[in-house]
Amino acid sequence: MKILILSCSTGEGHNSAAHALEEYFVAREIDHQMVDTLSLVHPSVSQKASDLYLFSTRTAMFKLLYNAGGLVSNSKIKSPVFFANKLYGDKLLAYIKDNKFDTIICTHLFPAEAMTALKKSGSIHETCLFVMTDYTCIPFIAETRVDYYVIPHEHFIEEFAQKGIPREKLLPYGIPIKHTFYEQQSKEYARIACKKNIEKEIDEQKKWFLIMSGSMGFGNVKELVKRLLTSHADEVEVLLVCGNNTKLQQTLQKEFGENKNITILGFTDKISLLMDACDVLFTKPGGLSSTEAAAKNIPMIHTAPIPGCETRNAEFFHYHGMSYSSKDIDEQIRQAMRLCTDTTYRHKMMLSQKINSHPDVCSQILKLCQKNQ
Repeated sequence: MKILILSCSTGEGHNSAAHALEEYFVAREIDHQMVDTLSLVHPSVSQKASDLYLFSTRTAMFKLLYNAGGLVSNSKIKSPVFFANKLYGDKLLAYIKDNKFDTIICTHLFPAEAMTALKKSGSIHETCLFVMTDYTCIPFIAETRVDYYVIPHEHFIEEFAQKGIPREKLLPYGIPIKHTFYEQQSKEYARIACKKNIEKEIDEQKKWFLIMSGSMGFGNVKELVKRLLTSHADEVEVLLVCGNNTKLQQTLQKEFGENKNITILGFTDKISLLMDACDVLFTKPGGLSSTEAAAKNIPMIHTAPIPGCETRNAEFFHYHGMSYSSKDIDEQIRQAMRLCTDTTYRHKMMLSQKINSHPDVCSQILKLCQKNQ
């Protein structure tokens, strides 16, 4: 068996799921390769797609495109998105055949569209899985046709079926995340390790709030921090993760850098440790980051989403009691403080997270791949 994992650099969630599968396969010595799909066309195409995605999410464009996608997508009439991805089908086919892959796992719509075109033309018969990375049936899903769809929860079976995806192809295995998020350090150990890693003195006796704005640094973080300091400066330590958004990091450093209660971080690979150390997580509702937090079992406040998939992610988590979701910053803070003081409320949210997490998702995906050999 030789597996090809196809991702795309429009948001880090798709890549994170792909890397989680890659980590699992490496540990079990499974022959595989992970590829940014659009880089097969040309490296510049992948970068341009990433830049366009980043621009659209910071404007009204993304919401308009997302809503339009929901209107034009169906199983009979193919969208411009489908035909755009069909264009590089020959290059993708050649790559699969030349490298003798027999199983293809897509963690993004684009390669799933390309694989659909190849399947439809009869050019390829290798097993193909589409792994969802958000808690919704995304636009254009109806025009894809692959062998299996790994969806995040059984809650979505009806939604996908209504879009024309055969029920027997729907597998509610969950979203792949790295194994470290299913491991937990004691809060005491994690706080000591964080202080050592950050090289800053942070009061271990206070409430620790972790604020994450995603890999690209979204959300009204500045206002959230201001209001936290206004109402609870003597009670909390705030750890801010800005991701790759250096402009946001500089802005926050200028505004809060002298405040001893605030620790500002850029991109970090210590998210798992930070989650173990903190009492409450404030995060935008990305599919991967929310799944990681639920697996880590940290009480969670979902801040304002990027309109589209993240809106649905927030709705799912809030509905199932796995997070509290609100666009109102003062309400976010009230709920965070309640999670620190109301033991019953806190434990109820953590129990809901455990019930709805899927620690064996990578194992189930591998078994499915092996079964289809």
